[in-house]
Amino acid sequence: MIKPQPSVINIALVGGGGLCREILEKTTFDYLQEGVDAPILAVVDPDPKAPGILYAKEYGLLTFSDYRQLYDRRYNIHLIIILTPDQEIFEEILATRPPRIRIMSCAVFEIFWNAIGSEERKLREQKSAMETVLNGIQDSILVLTPEMEIVEVNDAFLKLSKRSREQVIGSRCHQVYRSCEEVDMICPLEEVVRNQQNSRQVRTRVGKDGAERHFEVNVYPIWEKSGKISKFIHISRDITQRMKEEEEITRRLEQMVEERTQQLRETHAKLLHQDKMASLGKLSASVVHEINNPIAGILNLLMLIRRIIDEDQLQEIDLPLFQKYLDLMETETRRISRIVSNLLAFSRPKKAEVRPLDLNQLIEKTLILNANLLKVNQVKVIRRLAPDLPEVLGSEDQIQQVFMNFVSNAAEAMETQGGGTLTIESQHLVSEGRIVIYFKDTGPGIPKEDFSKLFEPFFTTKTDGKGVGLGLSVAYGIVKEHGGYIFVESDPEHGTNFRLTLPLSTVEKPLQGGIDGGHENTDRR
Repeated sequence: MIKPQPSVINIALVGGGGLCREILEKTTFDYLQEGVDAPILAVVDPDPKAPGILYAKEYGLLTFSDYRQLYDRRYNIHLIIILTPDQEIFEEILATRPPRIRIMSCAVFEIFWNAIGSEERKLREQKSAMETVLNGIQDSILVLTPEMEIVEVNDAFLKLSKRSREQVIGSRCHQVYRSCEEVDMICPLEEVVRNQQNSRQVRTRVGKDGAERHFEVNVYPIWEKSGKISKFIHISRDITQRMKEEEEITRRLEQMVEERTQQLRETHAKLLHQDKMASLGKLSASVVHEINNPIAGILNLLMLIRRIIDEDQLQEIDLPLFQKYLDLMETETRRISRIVSNLLAFSRPKKAEVRPLDLNQLIEKTLILNANLLKVNQVKVIRRLAPDLPEVLGSEDQIQQVFMNFVSNAAEAMETQGGGTLTIESQHLVSEGRIVIYFKDTGPGIPKEDFSKLFEPFFTTKTDGKGVGLGLSVAYGIVKEHGGYIFVESDPEHGTNFRLTLPLSTVEKPLQGGIDGGHENTDRR
């Protein structure tokens, strides 16, 4: 479908005074200018030196001394505007004009012209206000055509570029922004055209002083009704100081996080030590009874040997009996040595040193230390330790502390019901690359309402003096630091089952103690 072309109305002005010149200065009379549908073609005035006649001649318009010459069809005049207040001229033209030519009187035209002038003043005021606003903005602002030609610019850009308005207006944007010539830079204007939306980029430029400056560039398209882009609004903002401030804030935050992390590590180390001391206190009473038994046996055997020697009743036939007594004494002494060694190993502060661990062996050491506690509380231990269990990498001191908590908690839980059974089981999950250790007791179980607080520091269900509520919290942090998890199942009919998983993979970072982690509580009630 061919788009209809607007009809052209050719205008002639009669009266070449000052108003005529003003009209010619403020209106367009070029046939070739896009959007002009009413060009002024001719000016009529008997005075060849009238201002309007001189201006018209300068721009190549038709000039006549007699208005009747406008009637010639060659000039194709459609409208005569009378700019002189002489009523006789109006009546003469009205009487002599051809029907195809229309007339506008001076009085009527002045009404329209004054109205146009009023609107023009408003537009000038608005333009002045807009220029004031634009020049008051510290961001650099450019207005560009689709051909990337600069048609407007604010003072901030001129100040930054150290150029005059005349040097910038009419230039191409790449002539002003030299960085746009870099091969790896994406032109924001082309990005707007390609994506049909606003463009935002952050660019880095090196000044003459060699210092880097960072700029945030935003380009907004102005759309015509036809869907084409009529203008680009290019806004550039120096964000160098802002980026420096953000980097400084980030650095301070990282420093604060590091300091807080260090505080948490120190706090966790204190909790580890406090829990170990609590466990050591419980062990001390138990170990005293455990050591007293073999010492009493050794003492009795020594007194028996001394009595035999003192009574001179020693005969050669008694040597095998003496040998048996010595063997028993050696056995009991070694037993004492093992207990004391394990107790010392547990009590001495050690650096969290990662090395291969035999978890079955650690379980046995833990049971030796807790032997008397288990016996006093009438707890029977069932071992189901997998043979050829692979070693894991971790801290022997910390993992043993975890085992100590599970064993002592189980023994104390079953104490309230006169004893029970503690089943300790180890498994190797080949497909998952993990070791699983189970500590299952037949105690009264954990109340459902306590599950959410089970691993919180200082939470305990024990009576006063029995615990400080750190055991499970510390165990939780240690296991998490080793890349493992603790899962809990508990109900009053089947007791409590703690399932501990540890990976076989290498622990890359030194163990510092942990605060967060993962655990799962399930209730079969």
